[in-house]
Amino acid sequence: MEVRSEIVGSVWRVRCSVGQSVDAGDELIVLESMKMEIPVAAPVPGTVAALHVAEGDHVRTGDLLAEIG
Repeated sequence: MEVRSEIVGSVWRVRCSVGQSVDAGDELIVLESMKMEIPVAAPVPGTVAALHVAEGDHVRTGDLLAEIG
């Protein structure tokens, strides 16, 4: 399952790592936009298969953030 950005902003925190097991609703990444923190949660349970961003990266709407297998 692909996890994509719903906003334009920057990656403030990455709260998971590749290989980590997550439940649906677990916070994966925190984005920052206009001084607001926006958490990005796992949509499904599984294992983080890939991270496509790092802290400080800029993202646009629709950019791939992570993959859950």
